[in-house]
Amino acid sequence: MQPRHLLLALTIVLIWGVNFAIIKLGLRQVSPLALGVARFALAAFPWVFLIRRPDVSLRLIAAYGFLIFALQFGFLFTGMKLGMSAGLSSLVLQLQVFFTIGLSVLMLGERPTAWQMAGAVLAFGGVGLVAANVGGDVTLAGLALLVAAAAAWGGGNIVSKRISQQRAAVDVLALVVWGSLFALPPLIVVALALDADHFVSSFANLDWVSAGSIAYIVYLSTLFCFAAWSRLLGLYPVSTVAPFTLLVPVFGFLGSAVLLGEPLQGWKLAASGLVIAGLCLNLFGPRLLGLRKAA
Repeated sequence: MQPRHLLLALTIVLIWGVNFAIIKLGLRQVSPLALGVARFALAAFPWVFLIRRPDVSLRLIAAYGFLIFALQFGFLFTGMKLGMSAGLSSLVLQLQVFFTIGLSVLMLGERPTAWQMAGAVLAFGGVGLVAANVGGDVTLAGLALLVAAAAAWGGGNIVSKRISQQRAAVDVLALVVWGSLFALPPLIVVALALDADHFVSSFANLDWVSAGSIAYIVYLSTLFCFAAWSRLLGLYPVSTVAPFTLLVPVFGFLGSAVLLGEPLQGWKLAASGLVIAGLCLNLFGPRLLGLRKAA
C-alpha cells in the first residue's frame, strides 16, 4: 500500500473510532432518535439530487438503509444514552462480524470455518466480561441495545451481499446517500411516536458542541469516510484494507479517554483483548494456517 493510501486508511479508522466519543457528546443535548434523524437527513440531502441512485432494486436499497442505518444507529444511539461508554460501544459493535457469519449460515447456506467459530467464542467471551461488570458507565439495557445494533449491522451486511450479487460494482457513497434517505421515515415515525416533545426540543437551542457533533458524524464519519473507504477498496484487495478496522476500538478507547475522561479499567482492557483476538483469529486464521502448512 502506498504511503498516502496507508495514511488515508489510518485517518479513516481514527475518525470512525473517535466518532463514538463525538456521539456521546452529541447525546448530551440531542435525543438518540433525533440525532439519528439529523444524521441521515443531512447525509441524504441535498446529495440525493446530485448523486445517481445505485443501479440495484429499490427493495434492496430500502432494506440496506433500514438495517444498516435506521436499526443499527437507532439501537446504537439509544444504547449509548441508556448506559454504554463510548469506548465499550466501539468494541461491542465489532460483533457485527460474527453476526454476519451466523446470518450467512442461516440465510445463504454458508458453512463457518473452525477459525470463525473459535473467533466468535473469544469475542463473545469479551462481551460476557463486559456484562459481568454492569454498573457505572455500563447498564444491561445499554449493552443489550449495542448487541442488537451489531446484529442489525450483520443483517445489513447480508443485504450488501445480495446487492453485490445483483451488481458487481456498486458506488458505496451512492448507496450510503440513498440508504440514508430510506432510513429517515422509520426513524422519524418512531421518534415522534415515542418522544415527540424531546424530538422537537432537541433542535430548538443547539449549542456549538452538539452542532459540531452532528457535523462530524455526518460529513466526516459518514460521507467522507465511506467515500474514501470505497476508494481504497477499489485500489486494493479487501484482505489488505479490512484489517485496518481492527484499530477502530483502539481509537475508540483512546478518543473516549481523551475527550470524555473515561477510565480504562483492567477489565475493559481484558474484554478488548478478547474481542480483538477473536476478530484477528477470524481475519488472519486461515492465512496463518496456510503459512504453517507451507513451513
